[in-house]
Amino acid sequence: MIAARSVAAILAGVLLFASFPPRPLWFLAPVGIALLTAVLTARPIRRRAGFGYGYLAGLGFLVPLLPWVGVYVGPLPWLALAAAEAVFIGLFGALAVHLRALPAAPLWIAAAWSATEFLRSSVPFGGFPWGRLAFGQPDGIFVSLAAVGGAPLVSFAVALTGTGLAALGLSRVRRDGARVDRGRAVRAAAWTALAPLVALALWPLLRTDRADSPVVTVAAIQGSVPRLGLDFNAQRKAVLDNHVARTLELAEDVQSGAVPQPDVVIWPENASDIDPLRNADAARDITAAATAVGAPILVGAVLLNGDGTTSNSVIVWDPQTGPGEQHDKRIIQPFGEYLPYRSFFRLFSEYADRAGNFVPGDGDGAVTAGDITIGVATCYEVAFDRAFSDSVDAGAQLLAVPTNNATFGDTEMTYQQLAMSRVRAVEHGRTVVVAATSGVSAIVDPDGSVQQRTPLFEPAALVAQVPLRTDVTLASRLGPIPELVLCVGAVVAAGLALVRSRRDKAGRGAQSRPGTAGAPAPGRFDREDL
Repeated sequence: MIAARSVAAILAGVLLFASFPPRPLWFLAPVGIALLTAVLTARPIRRRAGFGYGYLAGLGFLVPLLPWVGVYVGPLPWLALAAAEAVFIGLFGALAVHLRALPAAPLWIAAAWSATEFLRSSVPFGGFPWGRLAFGQPDGIFVSLAAVGGAPLVSFAVALTGTGLAALGLSRVRRDGARVDRGRAVRAAAWTALAPLVALALWPLLRTDRADSPVVTVAAIQGSVPRLGLDFNAQRKAVLDNHVARTLELAEDVQSGAVPQPDVVIWPENASDIDPLRNADAARDITAAATAVGAPILVGAVLLNGDGTTSNSVIVWDPQTGPGEQHDKRIIQPFGEYLPYRSFFRLFSEYADRAGNFVPGDGDGAVTAGDITIGVATCYEVAFDRAFSDSVDAGAQLLAVPTNNATFGDTEMTYQQLAMSRVRAVEHGRTVVVAATSGVSAIVDPDGSVQQRTPLFEPAALVAQVPLRTDVTLASRLGPIPELVLCVGAVVAAGLALVRSRRDKAGRGAQSRPGTAGAPAPGRFDREDL
């Protein structure tokens, strides 16, 4: 029985992995949650056993999801990260066991998933939101819920559908020779159908164009890189030259009438790892590109600070006035852009000293190019809810994701990140422009559909007319409130389950006192207590 449950838990995790891009199998996510919930609730088990099964599911999910982490640094960082993040899914397993006997258990177990996703996105070192259920759903029916409650509500909807499926399946299992009452099956069916029906009802709200929205022309440049891997920027001038050259080609296309004149051009993260505020040659090349194309360029650049640290920045480079407003990346990647406890981790990997010395910026992530207010989330930042929320609050009409995926090679990472951008487009009702050094770059419409995209490892330019939005979605207005409500619900439910468990245990203890008729023998072990 233990072996069968263990295999089923791992399979549940694999189903979650298979639901993520580039595979269009979003519907496997609720099936994976259903299988894991059935493992945890079909029979009474200890909470620590629930943690173990949840942890196995976490490994089955995250180990195949995250191999891009170690593609150039070896398997140890990849496996260590997957093992650490699986702890949060183990916590979900323990909570599911704890909550299984409550009325409306599918609801509270789904809320427990939301709470553990929140924890995983928050701690340690600022959290790691990669693999949230919402980020596997840009092609699914649940994505419309992002416009109401953001990525947290989408994850909750997937989890609730899965926990409802588990309850529905278990309600048909014979127990003691009789079927479970029909009312239980009806309630389980209702929990299963609730989220899909609400999501389908909201689908008409996802409109790409609005008559009252002004339209601008944007361009995304993918210059590509000389080589992939951690050393791609050893030829920093070549990377900058690639993006300048592709922008000059775009300028020729504009002059010939092949493409419309862009109002703004977006370069990727690390397009200029030569600090253009300190290097005159780099500044001259960027100015020449902006002048030729006749539009401001959002330049992804690495800037050297006076204290020896570096900033990962996006600078608005105007053809006439040169560098202007900038966004310094606020959410930086631990163990990549900076290394906590460097002296400790260098004992385990020769790559420790190659981690960056970046410092986080501040601000709201919004910059103005011409007359357009653009919200910027650089690469890793797009995984965090607050990045674009702050930008939209500051008046962003258009969203941009400059990213550098060259350090992760030909892996699924770039498709996973594009899926996040698609969810963010729906969440905030804004066009999202993804500009990647080596791909995949894309223009994402406000309904989450991909209007244009590039192949990997080829220089390219995307040009599109997109709406500028000033209205805000309910999700943008509510911000973190839906996730907070779900987390509070999970905590309250856990408290009620604890009170109920102690009360029931005390009642059984009274019945088991010597001389009590029908009481179990002293010292009897009842698994329902666990």
